[in-house]
Amino acid sequence: MLASLFQNISPFDQSIKASHILVVLPKLEKVPKKFDITGEEPLQKLLLRREMQLTDLSETPVSANLEKGELCAWVMIDTSKTVFDQQTCVRKALKLLLSENPSEIHINVYGTTQQRRNFSELTVYATWVNGAALPVRKNKPVRKPLDKIFLYGYKDSENFTLQRALAEGNLLARGLTALPANELTPKTYRQQIKKLAENEGWKYQEYDINKLKEIGAGAFVAVAQGSDSDDAAIVHLQHHCKQHAQNKNVAIIGKGICFDTGGHNLKPARYMQGMHEDMNGSAVALGILLAATRAEIPVRIDCWLAIAQNHISPRAYKQNDIISALSGLTIEIVHTDAEGRMVLADTLTLAGNLKPDLIIDFATLTGSMKTALGSRYSGVFSNRDDLSQKAVSAGKESGERVCVFPMDADYEESLESNVADIKQCELGGEFDHILAACFLRRFVNETPWLHMDLSASSHKDGLGAVDSEITGFGVGWAIEFLKTV
Repeated sequence: MLASLFQNISPFDQSIKASHILVVLPKLEKVPKKFDITGEEPLQKLLLRREMQLTDLSETPVSANLEKGELCAWVMIDTSKTVFDQQTCVRKALKLLLSENPSEIHINVYGTTQQRRNFSELTVYATWVNGAALPVRKNKPVRKPLDKIFLYGYKDSENFTLQRALAEGNLLARGLTALPANELTPKTYRQQIKKLAENEGWKYQEYDINKLKEIGAGAFVAVAQGSDSDDAAIVHLQHHCKQHAQNKNVAIIGKGICFDTGGHNLKPARYMQGMHEDMNGSAVALGILLAATRAEIPVRIDCWLAIAQNHISPRAYKQNDIISALSGLTIEIVHTDAEGRMVLADTLTLAGNLKPDLIIDFATLTGSMKTALGSRYSGVFSNRDDLSQKAVSAGKESGERVCVFPMDADYEESLESNVADIKQCELGGEFDHILAACFLRRFVNETPWLHMDLSASSHKDGLGAVDSEITGFGVGWAIEFLKTV
């Protein structure tokens, strides 16, 4: 639940009773007298004691108690820096306040009209996205959700509709990803999605395991058959706004492996820890759909979620199996821990059958992508150069940065099989992120396509605007990207 927002065009009134205050300034060598900023005298004393310059606030926000006991944080936003850097600075400033679990935050923005607008949009989004609490199962939660945000110095005519939509989408993705695997099973996940679809007016359809067997979706079924119950499914959601009927149709696809043991190629304990988050791609896809719906982004969206688990059982698929995918391609199984590309293969085929103008898939797909990039960026692949360029631009504008990787035709030599149409992967995983993309490309044919390997789905101490380890990376990027479709 997001905090309510009260806007006030006037500057912050010192007589207002406020326990936690955030002061947002443009980067300046000296504060103009006309600003009359909250807590200027304590700020000057604090900077003097810490031997800091005023402009250092654009790198290191500070906080101090004011005369009446209020905690005030000050930050400067350097507009010459990247959106990511600006988000990071605001996040650090908010953390100084949110660490005390306030029920309200009062934000006061200064600068030119354009600066106050930009600062307000950035700060309100960051406050919303960090002010809500993620699911925990402690009897005494360490965080309480923020109840209200008070904004002074700028009034938005649209009441920050886009920022709220982005925050809601991001929080949905993070909240689902945080749930433990014993709560978020394929069955309970589908139930939650169906309820959400009813609330949002999305058309809901699912291909359960029996239907998938019937139509020949062998790649998905091979993974799903290892679970102890037949609750896996491919879920299809449609959001087709009537007012946007003539706009392009985009298929958003997400990998939803609710827990990944690695199958018969069992993961060691250190690599199995956290595998309840292997459904993050599907959570991001849902978050994108929610944000696009709330913000009324002018595209028609078909959202496809590949929901299953990768377990060990007498029925589980194994090395050297040969599987027939929905597309008709036969796949030689090399490693059962490469299950993500298997469930995505048939999901891509289903999505492609509806002839979308563009397909984008999201998945925590390979460990080699995190080896290549770390967890600050996510990697993208595309079968169109212009889409790759737009993806990078959207990353810069949204603060969710991406790096484009190659998948030239000669990489596919590593996927040549003597017994099937294609190998699932190689046993050596040094460049598996590239081979995984090459594998998936075989199931999109000539449809314009982007694949995001979510190496930035979690990052210790937060990333950009988001302060939690689970980042929800991809929601903000996608909404920015969809503006260019």
